[in-house]
Amino acid sequence: MSESKKPKLGKIIEGAEQLSLGISIVVAILIGVGIGLFLKSFFNQNWLLWVGVFWGVSAAILNVYKAYKQQMKSLDELKDDVRYKKYQQNTKEEDDE
Repeated sequence: MSESKKPKLGKIIEGAEQLSLGISIVVAILIGVGIGLFLKSFFNQNWLLWVGVFWGVSAAILNVYKAYKQQMKSLDELKDDVRYKKYQQNTKEEDDE
């Protein structure tokens, strides 16, 4: 879709998609801490809090990895776009020098 054909809310939607990664990191960690606190109070074992924290941080890292893979996939689609062929040729010539 070209720049002129994008809907007016296109930039807002793109911004919301980028913001969602940051929100998902915070939410994943908070949910993990919440689970850890629940397990700690339910089983009366202090170390279970850290299990929940570990799960939350692991989920946050997984979210970052998934976002990275999605971004790489979209960049790979642009790789073959005609608009960027000239830039790719200029970059290859600079690398050869």
